[in-house]
Amino acid sequence: MKEDTRWLLELKERIAGLEERIKELSESSPLGRRIGSIPGFGVVSTGELVGEIGTMDRFDSESSLAMYLGMAPLDNSSGSYQATKTARQVNRRSRMAMMTATMRHILRVEESRSYYEKKRNEGKTYHQAVRATGRRLVRVIWPMVRRGEDYHIRQLHHLTENPPESVASS
Repeated sequence: MKEDTRWLLELKERIAGLEERIKELSESSPLGRRIGSIPGFGVVSTGELVGEIGTMDRFDSESSLAMYLGMAPLDNSSGSYQATKTARQVNRRSRMAMMTATMRHILRVEESRSYYEKKRNEGKTYHQAVRATGRRLVRVIWPMVRRGEDYHIRQLHHLTENPPESVASS
C-alpha cells in the first residue's frame, strides 16, 4: 500500500511538471496565448489544439479550420430525409480537445451557455449542441488570431437598461 501511495504521489508530480511545461510552450506561441485567453480552454486542451493546428496559415478560412477541428457538420440529406453527419477527415485529437474545451467554456460564459441551451431546446442532442457552440467559438477564434487579439466577453446592453452614451444620443 505504501508503494502504491508513493507511486501515485510521484505520478502526480510528473503530471504537474508536464502541465507546467505544456503551459510554458503554449504561452511562447502567439496562437497558444490567443486560444489560452478563452475561458474554459485549459492548459492541456490549449496545448493539444496548438500542437495539432500548428499554424493558422494552413487554413484558407474559418470554415476549413472548423472542419479540421470537427466542429462543422456535413449535410446528409436526401429527398425528404434531413440530417447531418460529422466528417471523417477531421483531426480526432483536435476534435476531442475542442469538445472538452467547449464544454468547459459553456460552464464559464453565460452567452455560450445560452446558445448551448437554445440548441438543446431546438431538439439537438448534447454532442450536437456542444459542436454547434464549438463552431460558434471557431468563428470567434479565427478573427481573434488573425488580428492578434485576446478573447474578451462582450458587454451586452439591452434597450431596457441604461444604454451607453453613444446609443442614448442616437
